[in-house]
Amino acid sequence: MVREDHFILHQGEELLSSYRFGESRAEHTFCSRCGIKPFYRPRSHPIGFRSVNARCLTFAPDVTLTYADFDGQNWESSIAAGLHCLTD
Repeated sequence: MVREDHFILHQGEELLSSYRFGESRAEHTFCSRCGIKPFYRPRSHPIGFRSVNARCLTFAPDVTLTYADFDGQNWESSIAAGLHCLTD
């Protein structure tokens, strides 16, 4: 998650498409050329944040990412259980 005021899209805006479904709180953004979802406005934080796909970023060689498994099919119970966050 990135605060909206820290989010900068450097290039490719003309290739992006978006859609909403269900309650229309989330805005899903996709590349119209390759189909990847580089970022979106999440349902859990519909104002002031973007969720960025880390696979679309370039990191320094010494950076290691850890991913959390998340059950999107059972979104409400997964959020309530804190499955969207990594803990030590």
